[in-house]
Order: sequence, then C-alpha cells, then structure tokens
Amino acid sequence: MLYRRIYQFFIIYFSGITILFVIKYVLELSDYVIPSPLEIWQTGHSVFIRYLFNVIDTLSVAILGHILSICLATIVGILGRLTLWIGSFIRVAAYNIQAYPIVAVAPIIFILLGDGLSSRLLITAMICYFPLLLSFIGILSEPVPEIEHFYEVTLRMNWRLQVKIRAFENINKIATVIVGSGTLAMVGTIVSEFIAANAGIGHSIRIALYQSGVTWQKF
Repeated sequence: MLYRRIYQFFIIYFSGITILFVIKYVLELSDYVIPSPLEIWQTGHSVFIRYLFNVIDTLSVAILGHILSICLATIVGILGRLTLWIGSFIRVAAYNIQAYPIVAVAPIIFILLGDGLSSRLLITAMICYFPLLLSFIGILSEPVPEIEHFYEVTLRMNWRLQVKIRAFENINKIATVIVGSGTLAMVGTIVSEFIAANAGIGHSIRIALYQSGVTWQKF
C-alpha cells in the first residue's frame, strides 16, 4: 500500500514537471518564468544540502503537529459524542470556532509565543485540527445500534467500549480523514514557518521573497 502511494506520487510529480516544460517551450517562455532543465539541475546541485535540512525540519514539525492535532481531536471528539449538555456545548463550540480563519490568528500566536518550535507546532496543529475534529465528532456521535444494543441489554456497555465500537465500524472514514489532514499539516507548517520560524521551507521562501524584492528595488 505504501509503495504504491510513493510511486503514484512520483508519477504525478514528474508529470507536473513535464507539463511545465511543455508549456515553457510551446509558449517560448523565458527562464525567469520557468527555469530550463539545465538551470534546475545546476541550482539543485548547488543548494541540495541546505534545502535538504530545511525539508527535514519542516517535515518533522508537520508530523509532530499532525500527531498533536489527532490527539486533541480524539479527546474532544470523545467528549463531544456525549448526549448531555456538555457534549452539545462542545459540538456547537467546535462548529463555530472552525469558522474563524486560523491563518489570520497565526500572527497573534507569533506575537504571544515568538518564533520557535512552540509557535510552529501550535499553528500547524490548529490548521489541520478542525477538519479532524468535525469528522471525529460526527463519527463518534453516530450510534451503531446493531452492536451497541447487545451490550446495553447485557449491562456491559461503557464509554470505552462505545468509542471502540464506533471507531472500528468507521475505521475507513477515520483513516481517510487522517490521511487527508496530513496535507493540511504540511501547509500549516509552511505557513507557520513563513510567519514565525528561523528554519524550514517557509522561512526559506520568506528569505527568497525578501531578496527578490530587494533585487527589484535596486533594478
């Protein structure tokens, strides 16, 4: 399963690069718009090591932030499944809070925590947290009467067993949501590095944009 996804990724990646080169040579675009293969090779050869460490740094923060968001979404989802007022309150709060633009809140986190690992992790977790939370609340709040009825009649039902039953019956949905939110974790990491970091891909993009702006001003 994993190897299939890996080679599918490479197929999509190299297909995208091929399409870019086709557009470049058909429309006769300059190397400034789309670099030539030779220029890409030379640039990659000269900065490979530096950007490799940036990629590893970004990937590690994305993985940690994703794990943190899954844990938080699981805890809140278990509480939100309750039929008591606390469960209803958590569901309403989750549905309303997720409407706020998290990217707009990111600079406030940077002001409060400064640049560093803590602010990057928090921004990353927040960006991929709410899709996970809404899905987990929906899945864990949906009863499985065919199975739960037996344990309720025999008085063996408890909250742990209820969560296990609902999670197992919807394991494919949970896996799909977790895999899909992984992309948001990477996006959130780059956004957090662009705002509040001293390393990583987002930090490198910010430096490159600044240098490009300075170059244009001098020109």
